Amino acid sequence: MAAPNKGRRQAGSPGRPGRTLALFLIAMVALTGGMFWSGHVTPRLGIDLAGGTSITLQAKNTPGQPNAINKTNMDTAVSIIERRVNGLGVSEAEVQTQGSSNIIVNIPKGTNEKQARDQVGTTAQLYFRPVLTVAAGGPAAPAPSTSGSPSGSPSGSPSPSAGNPSSDESAGNPDPSASSTAQGRAVTDALKDETPSPGASDSDKPASTESPDPAATPSADPATAALEKKFTDLDCTDKTARTKANQGATPKDTIVACGTNSGGEWEKYILGPAELEGTDVDDAKGVLDQQRGMWIVTMDFSSGGTKKFQSITGKLSQQQPPMNQFAIVLDGNVVSAPSVSQTLGGSAEISGSFTQQSAQDLANILSYGALPLTFQEQSATTVTAALGGEQLQAGLIAGAIGLALVVIYLVAYYRGLAGIAIVSLGASGIMTYTIMSLLGPGIGFALNLPAVCGAIVAIGITADSFIVYFERIRDEIREGRTLRPAVERAWPRARRTILVSDFVSFLAAAVLFLVTVGKVQGFAFTLGLTTLLDVVVVFFFTKPVMTILARTKFFASGHAWSGLDPKRLGAKPPLRRSRRVSAHTDPKEA
Repeated sequence: MAAPNKGRRQAGSPGRPGRTLALFLIAMVALTGGMFWSGHVTPRLGIDLAGGTSITLQAKNTPGQPNAINKTNMDTAVSIIERRVNGLGVSEAEVQTQGSSNIIVNIPKGTNEKQARDQVGTTAQLYFRPVLTVAAGGPAAPAPSTSGSPSGSPSGSPSPSAGNPSSDESAGNPDPSASSTAQGRAVTDALKDETPSPGASDSDKPASTESPDPAATPSADPATAALEKKFTDLDCTDKTARTKANQGATPKDTIVACGTNSGGEWEKYILGPAELEGTDVDDAKGVLDQQRGMWIVTMDFSSGGTKKFQSITGKLSQQQPPMNQFAIVLDGNVVSAPSVSQTLGGSAEISGSFTQQSAQDLANILSYGALPLTFQEQSATTVTAALGGEQLQAGLIAGAIGLALVVIYLVAYYRGLAGIAIVSLGASGIMTYTIMSLLGPGIGFALNLPAVCGAIVAIGITADSFIVYFERIRDEIREGRTLRPAVERAWPRARRTILVSDFVSFLAAAVLFLVTVGKVQGFAFTLGLTTLLDVVVVFFFTKPVMTILARTKFFASGHAWSGLDPKRLGAKPPLRRSRRVSAHTDPKEA
């Protein structure tokens, strides 16, 4: 009958506690070694403990959309800003709305703090527009008679579409009005030759071909005349003028815009209606072009964007310079204007005077999409860690007092068992500290004041698990069992209780993490992490240690200071002996 049970471990048997304990210690040493090897021997600190920058952004209504500032767009903006900042690896960036039109961005002090600050309010409206004409970036003005080139046009860098005579430009005394006349003729000619896009407005259509010479008389089309004057007067060297150049324009409008060429000189453009938008970009990366030795931004289009890109590049490849160029316009400025000689596929690149950081920053912005609103920075303040440091010190003092009270209670009530509980708490503390330190560079976890509170609360949860197990052992001893079988028989009952209790705590932490934002998530994350570690410590450390110590004379003999003295616990006589006595007395009484 005993054959079927051969080789099988009975429920409540001690198993191999030494092996389990060794595995736990190896894991703890490995985590500690990994912490020192990574160089991050302390957890990352949040803005309330480490200091940083707090930025207030105010939303502005989009031209033509007076009701654009609404909850949906604000929530979308918060999500995009948060993804941008986290994409840079900034730890614990906090982004949240304040009121109906403000967004507060808290960026902890760190290596990427400046990058994050540069990106939080960037609208990142991206459009691909065909180039109609391009000229030197300065305003049209009479050139000095001693100059060899018109004023405002960089020497040696004539723009073939600016209306100037080309490279054989006169080096003598040019007509003082030549620059203005040439630019005006370029505008009118470009608008005449422009093929209206399907979505172009009436104002974008070319003027009648029978209108008088634009160099001699004003254009008959008021829209063309206004655009001509705007282009002629635009000074791209003036930051204010660049900002206002196409302010309020829609994707369907023909606009003027500024940009720099490969030599860093300003140029101004007339651009047709947008053919593609940033929403057509599926992914963007900043990469180093090995052949040219320069940083570029590569973009992959969505399926719909690929079709649009193929269509527009096919049309542009049949045009003459500069109308075979398409401008990549970001937030109203031309960042690149490459020429097209053939139909292109589902990817494109932005080249220019990029550094590694600027290329990766632009790719990061494009990858997460454009903000639905335009934001203006209202304030940017530096947050010091002094107040947070004082609060942290007060919190640590409170935690130390609470831990001391727990230890006093354990020693007074459980005596020798208190040593096992204290060592287990120490093991849990080491595991928590090392994992928090590793999670900083790993997932950007940062320790803030609520997270410290979560760790302090976890002390009680962990101590509660020890108490459950110790009380189950005492219950078995009260029933008349010796220590070793009591330790093993108590474990299945205590295990169920511990698992149910920790599951409830972890579930509460998970729900709190999902439904809250900001610093409260730090509390929930730490509480959930320490609850999981409680299960690991109790199963793989406390239980094996208790099994091993149950074999020692101090605990097995029920020493008065072991906390397991049968007399103090009011243990009953052995169960088997009482049954034998009752079995012998029944026949005599009969």
